[in-house]
This record gives sequence, C-alpha cells and structure tokens, in this order.
Amino acid sequence: MSSAHAAPDILSAEFAADPYSAYRIMRAQHPLIRHEATGSYLVSRYEDVERAFKDPVFTSDNYDWQIAPVHGRTILQMDGREHSVRRALVAPAFRGRELQDRFLPVIERNAAELIDGFRATGHADLVADFATRFPVNVIVDMLGLDRSDHDRFHDWYTAIIAFLGNLSQDADVIATGLRTRAELAAYMIPVIRERRAHPGDDLLSTLCTAEIDGVAMSDEDVKAFVSLLLAAGGETTDKAVAGVFRNLLANPDQLAEVRADRSLIPAAFAETLRFTPPVHMIMRQPSQDVTLSGGTVPAGATVTCLIGAANRDPARYADPDTYNVHRADLTTANAFSAAADHLAFALGRHFCVGALLAKTEIEVGIGQLLDAMPDVVPAGGELPPEKGVFTRGPGSLPVSFTPARPLAA
Repeated sequence: MSSAHAAPDILSAEFAADPYSAYRIMRAQHPLIRHEATGSYLVSRYEDVERAFKDPVFTSDNYDWQIAPVHGRTILQMDGREHSVRRALVAPAFRGRELQDRFLPVIERNAAELIDGFRATGHADLVADFATRFPVNVIVDMLGLDRSDHDRFHDWYTAIIAFLGNLSQDADVIATGLRTRAELAAYMIPVIRERRAHPGDDLLSTLCTAEIDGVAMSDEDVKAFVSLLLAAGGETTDKAVAGVFRNLLANPDQLAEVRADRSLIPAAFAETLRFTPPVHMIMRQPSQDVTLSGGTVPAGATVTCLIGAANRDPARYADPDTYNVHRADLTTANAFSAAADHLAFALGRHFCVGALLAKTEIEVGIGQLLDAMPDVVPAGGELPPEKGVFTRGPGSLPVSFTPARPLAA
C-alpha cells in the first residue's frame, strides 16, 4: 500500500515526544511493521492487539528473555496448570474481602501520610511527592516489610522499571537491573524463610503458606512474585495516579464533576487507562505463523502490542483522542476485569492480577488528593508533557492549592 508517511520509529525522539500522532499513521497506513532495532513486529490496531492478548496461539515465551533476567521466573512465563495454580495462590489477596478488610487501611494510611507531607504548603509535585511513592509504599506495607526500607524499595522499583523499558539496550541500565535482582534476592530470601517459620497477618506470609492441591510457592517463586508486584503494581498505579490528575486538570469541567461525585473516580481511571495508558507496549510471541492486519508474523517472532495505539483506534472508540469520563463505549463496571473494553491491563489468562488493587489505590489516592486540594490548579497554569515510550506518564505534575492543616493536627 502506497503512503505519504514513512513508518514511524518507536525509538526516535519524535515518537517519544508525541507517540499519538505516530500511532494514527501506524493504524491507518502501517498496521504491521517489522522493527529491526528491537527485532519485533509492531501491531497497532485494536483488533490485532486484542487477538494477541486473547488467542492461545500467542504465548508469553518472550518473557523468558524480557523479564526473567531482572525478576526470575514469574507467573507471566507460566502456562497451563502451572500458571492457573500459581495464579490461584496469589489472586485471593487482591480481590474481595481480603483486599477490603486487610489492605484498604494500609492504602488509606499511606495516602494520608504522603499527602500530609505537602497538605499545609499549598504546592506539590504530584509525581515526585505522591504518585511515584504511593504504590511502592503500599506494597512494602502489604508485604509486612520494614517501613524504614521504603526508600530502598523505591530505588529497586525505579531500576527494575528502567530495565524493562530499556528498548535501546543501554548497558548501564542492564547492569543496574541485574544488580537490583541480586540485591532484592539477598534482602527477600531470608525474610521469606523467616515468614515460613513464623507467619504473620501480612501478604508475604500468605504467599509463603498458601497451598493448592499440594502445590506451594518456593522461596524463589515468592521472591520473583514480590519483584513482579513491585514493578507491575508500582508502575501502573504510579503512572495512573498522575495520569488521572493530569487528564482531569486538562478538563476542568470533568474535574468539577468528579470532585462533586466521587463515584466517578473509577470512570476517570478507566478512561485514563484507555486515553493515556501507563504501559504503552506489551510483547507476545506466536507459536505458529499468524496473519494480522497488514501481513503475516512468523512463528517464534516477537510481537510488540502497542496498547497506546490500540486504545485510541477509531474503529473501536468514538472520538478516541478526547478524554471523556462519560464515554459510552467504555464500560466502567468491566474495566478492572478480564472482560475490560480497554487493553491497558492486557486480556485473557494473563490479565493483570492486581487490577482491583490498582482500582482501590486510585479511588483512595485520588479521593484524598481531592479532599486535600479543593481548588487545585496547575502551577504556573501549564501542564507538563508525558514522558516515556515503553511506559508513559507525566514526568512531573506541579500544582498549587489553598493550604490546609495536616490530618495529624
């Protein structure tokens, strides 16, 4: 097919500055691109990305080289009964009464503590002062680890995310990621063994003692899941908190609606997951030749699923480049389940196990931030741009508001 536009390069500075313009060109003119620098095929249309997530011919074998070096072997690399049993061991802690009764107080406390750090000042950077800290602190506390190690875990989280998003294969980023895996293992394995011997009322103890049909998680399984939780659970919520607030600040009428009706927070989160997803790319690997829009992908090749492009596909969504918390073609009730209308949490058997945890964190975090900042506006009147390629969100989000007394007072 002839075209006036060359296929965009996902490693270019132009793409990093504005991927959404590139996504429009990809969907319309280059729905399947062989990207030599990453050795993968790029797919950008909703129907193709959805199929890659749901069709069993697409495997997660790519994770053996993509994430195993930094995490070890996780449930993302497992299939069949091995995957279903491991998922069943961990899933109960992230849904229903377990989540609400055991961990909601942890989430509420961590949000309040971080907000108290700037509540009385009248200004904050919602990324540096809240979003990037909040989910990591919650995970550390859910696991029952030493709260004095929040900063250490934040450093590990930052290194892991940099490793996973290292599309250009920077050697220093790789070395830091590998060092982080060793440091995290040295920290976690003794704690895991202690919890097996003396379990408590925390998530780590639950992971150490859970058993289904005689199958339990090994020390390495638990450590790998903690590493995965730190990265996947931290990055999605980190970028989503900042993304929800940035999208609402960019649409003051919708911000006013959400402030007046907090039941709209899940809709604002769901629309943010569609409009500005925290993770823009997830990879899959077909076990046989597969025909997609634009051509055929050979068996064993890596397919880079461009979530950021698919979630703005006009063939799936009306007016896709507009943020709308009242969107009729996005069902909030399904947005945090495997039946979601968006692709930000993937779909199928590898749908994000922590989606409901992320939803709870967003509801609490956004709600408390709105309470603390009733007249919040962008500092200087400007909203900073998004940053990132593999994962993407505001690099900073300075805001101003009328100071209030800390809750502790």
